[in-house]
Amino acid sequence: MTDPTLHTDGRVADATDANWVDRYAPAATRPYLRLSRADRPAGTWLLLLPCWWGLALAVATTGGWTPYTVWLAIACALGAFLMRGAGCTWNDLTDQDFDAQVARTRSRPLPSGQVTAGQARAWMIVQALAAFAILLTFPHAAILLGVLSLALVAVYPFAKRFTWWPQVFLGLAFNWGALLLWVAVTGSLSPAPIALYAAGIAWTLFYDTIYAHQDKEDDALIGVRSTARLFGERTPRWLLLFLVSTVTLAALAVILALISGPQVPLLVALAGVWGMGLHLNWQMRRLDIDDPLVCMHLFRSNRDAGLILSVMLALAAWLAAA
Repeated sequence: MTDPTLHTDGRVADATDANWVDRYAPAATRPYLRLSRADRPAGTWLLLLPCWWGLALAVATTGGWTPYTVWLAIACALGAFLMRGAGCTWNDLTDQDFDAQVARTRSRPLPSGQVTAGQARAWMIVQALAAFAILLTFPHAAILLGVLSLALVAVYPFAKRFTWWPQVFLGLAFNWGALLLWVAVTGSLSPAPIALYAAGIAWTLFYDTIYAHQDKEDDALIGVRSTARLFGERTPRWLLLFLVSTVTLAALAVILALISGPQVPLLVALAGVWGMGLHLNWQMRRLDIDDPLVCMHLFRSNRDAGLILSVMLALAAWLAAA
């Protein structure tokens, strides 16, 4: 019997219907772009947005946007696409045996046989080197931080094997950009970006717990751990804790960074924090942890939640220089 999760055209089961990879990319490139999750862009946004938070908040404290900081914003987008791709390729290499046993993931390029492990490794190296070339345009301290982040990227795929909290490791890796971009602008760390980093980790715990509920039954069968399995029916209470932590820590970061400056940028930035919190609350009111389609929809909607804060912080940075 044909496996219904394996499409004859190689499309991955949870790819968006209108994704550009399956519609427009040359056929020979599609397996590699699928390895990079280019057909599932939500993760790239979730890696990029904390970078933009850190950048915009730093710009708000240093006198406004310049050609250099505009380049940093563009570099963040390019780097997030490349490093998310390299990280996902690494994740698929380490998880291919698990992925073959999970309905949602067995159509990925490695378990479905679209690429070999050797081809995946080569593709991972190409993406990582391209990202490193972009990182070399950053100041030395930021380059060092970027290199240090590789340790978190390397460890994350193994976290589900030894802890019920792999989402913490994902949060540590995915929000590193908040620290990196603050350092790229200001030259050093301070309490504000650390609070912003912690807010991002709490946010990751929120959205990735929702995401993990899609696979909880398969994960239980094969022994993969997650906060979704750990929390079970108590998930809404934990999500409320992560929501409150995200908003509180992000507000603290904004206050620490902007309290000594003009009040209008501070209020605009805090409005962004509040707007993001309202979006997370909207997600909670619509959550059904036993409906994988709802979980995927809410997970993807976190792009919009993070963009609310990004846009308002960018506006605050512009107002700070006005």
